[in-house]
Amino acid sequence: MDCKLQVFKNEFKERHSGWAYRFVVIDNNSSKNYPANFVCMLPIKVYKGKVNSSSAFEELFGERSLDLAIVLLSDALKTEKDAEVKGEIEKRLKLIDPKQVNVVKCSQCKKEFQLKKTRKYKQYLCAECLTAKYGQKQH
Repeated sequence: MDCKLQVFKNEFKERHSGWAYRFVVIDNNSSKNYPANFVCMLPIKVYKGKVNSSSAFEELFGERSLDLAIVLLSDALKTEKDAEVKGEIEKRLKLIDPKQVNVVKCSQCKKEFQLKKTRKYKQYLCAECLTAKYGQKQH
């Protein structure tokens, strides 16, 4: 089964409350067109090692459902062109794995670096730029 994630953006017409996003898992081997290749919906939250699966996705993929959800969302994030849909995919990734590594770009040298800990104010300088600016390494 060659699984892929497809995101549909639907507008609420009754309540005028914005957009609804549907995350659909499809199988590329069965057919090229949706809905013939439909497998299941991707749930908002996927739990690791949950015994009583409440979603069809967790029942189908079992133990590997969490890893597969992260891979599907990451691949969809790379291929998606719509900025709003990308934002929704990022929200889903954070819901599934909230302890992801936080990587930011340095505002001076534009090099990516990993934050050591969460702070009240965001750190925008890497360790090298902090040392160059203030003369000592900041923690």
